[in-house]
Amino acid sequence: MSDRAPSDTPPETLPPAAETPPATDTPETEEERAERLARKARQAKRRENNKNGGKKGGGKPKPPPVEVGPVAAPASVRRRHWGVIASFILVVLLPLALTGGYLWTMARDQYASTAGFTVRQEEGGAATELLGGFAAQLSGGAASSDAAILYEYIQSQAMVQAIDEQIDLVTHYSQYWEEDPVFSIWPGPSIEELLWYWSRVVDVAYDQTSGQVELRVQAFDPVTATEIAEAILRESQDLVNDLNATARDDASRFARQDLEEALERLKTAREALTLFRTRTQIVDPETDLQGRMAVVNTLQAQLAQALVDLDILLERTNASDPRAVQAQRQIDVIRERIRQERSAVAAGQSDVDGDDYPSLLAEYEGLVVDREFAEESYRAALTALDISRTNATRQTRYLATYISPTHPQSAGYPRRGIIFGLTGLFLLLGWSILVLIYYSIRDSR
Repeated sequence: MSDRAPSDTPPETLPPAAETPPATDTPETEEERAERLARKARQAKRRENNKNGGKKGGGKPKPPPVEVGPVAAPASVRRRHWGVIASFILVVLLPLALTGGYLWTMARDQYASTAGFTVRQEEGGAATELLGGFAAQLSGGAASSDAAILYEYIQSQAMVQAIDEQIDLVTHYSQYWEEDPVFSIWPGPSIEELLWYWSRVVDVAYDQTSGQVELRVQAFDPVTATEIAEAILRESQDLVNDLNATARDDASRFARQDLEEALERLKTAREALTLFRTRTQIVDPETDLQGRMAVVNTLQAQLAQALVDLDILLERTNASDPRAVQAQRQIDVIRERIRQERSAVAAGQSDVDGDDYPSLLAEYEGLVVDREFAEESYRAALTALDISRTNATRQTRYLATYISPTHPQSAGYPRRGIIFGLTGLFLLLGWSILVLIYYSIRDSR
């Protein structure tokens, strides 16, 4: 046996061969190289810990060290980053540069002429107000509704055709087609295509509260812009005149029809009342009834006088006296007549066969009401006809221009800065959305 004690330390192991990068056809990236070096450092540290653990602490090995992940490699531009940059150039910068180049080199200046108008209605005077307000009823509608009609008419095909006949719109707006195809119209468009382009160069704003209409016309020269605005005002005035003429004709025709109907109703009511009086031989049943009551009152007065005379006569003679007998007979006759008259009035009997006073009064009152209503209708129809004739001699509605068509001195369109800014904003938003979609799909794999 050897005098040398055995050592507790484990025999040294030979260090492993140095790791060599795997032989690949592709070059090793810096990230792969950093990971390989970190792995070698961990292995070397593990070997050193194994050696120290065998020499210290009575041969007890140390606990295994906590492995820490490799330090992140320095950031570097990868292929996907170059793709994002290239997409930004293609999707945002290039279209924005093309838009700016077109706006400041090819787009033609446009001039805007503005105008403002409304439809006013002539207000009636005190004499018209005394006629019961028929002028307001025969005015043909409120002025605000006329302004709404003009608002729609300016944007209609009829307006485009009327202005195109006065001013050659196609020739003017297509003269720069080869230089500026975006803000010009192509030669030889149809009327529908011209109407579509009309909505681009003619802007109409309508305020329903005040009934005001504001107009803005764009053209390639200030003179044409002013001429188009003036032509629109002329056509609008013609439309208001047509509405006036139509309203006056309708009002006069309706007034004449109402007058004829009222006259026929009045004739019918009067004829019915005349037939009633002819049939009953009574002008007024109520008056006739009052006459009957007057007869009863008269008979009562005569009866009272006869009774007084009889009492006086009986004071001087007896009841068998011929004068007393005659007076008593007169009293009896008066009493009988009063009884008959009262019975006739109480039973409702009249001198007309088959009719009584309540029926006659009801029929008569209905005929009188019909006649009075027919008379009132006839007077109202006459008033309406007079008003319609008066309105036919004057213009009740007219176009009130509060802003005459302006003559522009500087080009205000196209608004290059606003168009350029909005184009850049929407391109940037669209590109950002595409990039976010790409990264969300990539991270979900």
